[in-house]
Amino acid sequence: MADNTPTGPVEMGAEMDYSEHEKTYSLFLAMAKYGTIVCVALLVAMAFGFFAGGGFISSTILFVLLVAVASYLMR
Repeated sequence: MADNTPTGPVEMGAEMDYSEHEKTYSLFLAMAKYGTIVCVALLVAMAFGFFAGGGFISSTILFVLLVAVASYLMR
């Protein structure tokens, strides 16, 4: 049978930088939130431009407006 006992020293109770962890997690959540906003706005603007006959300029304006409004509402 295999011996699964640890052979090296086990570090117990190591100091953790919790403030840095919380900052990193907050940044991750913000990037996920705004990345989702951009993806959804892009899909809506593309659907408007391609299927509704809106064209490039109006769908670009719609994209910018959707990102701005959603970012304002989600802060």
